[in-house]
Amino acid sequence: MRKLLLLLLLTAGFAAPQDRVYELRTYTCNNLDALKARFRDHTVAIFKRLGMESIGYWVPQDPERSKNTLIYILAHPSREAAAKNWAAFNADPEWQQVRRASEAAGLVVQKVESVFMNPADFSPLK
Repeated sequence: MRKLLLLLLLTAGFAAPQDRVYELRTYTCNNLDALKARFRDHTVAIFKRLGMESIGYWVPQDPERSKNTLIYILAHPSREAAAKNWAAFNADPEWQQVRRASEAAGLVVQKVESVFMNPADFSPLK
């Protein structure tokens, strides 16, 4: 019965729970206020519309990094789904318009770091 349920989930387009991955993204930016406004006013809603699950957003407490760093975590059904999600996001006309408008005075983001993570067997997040 369990195998049948798993097969049904996979064939219905859902990833098996063990395939779920978390993506830690760290943005170093030229203008943190502009980046936070872009996320607050547009990016988070675009993520949601495209099925990208936001776990949380943070600014470091360290005095220097608190001036230019945004950290966030997304959850994806799988690495393959993450690649499709990012391709859809980058091709999204609303995102392209928002990015152009927010960068009219110059680039907002200097560097993006992305790390895909699997929960440890003892993690409450799975």
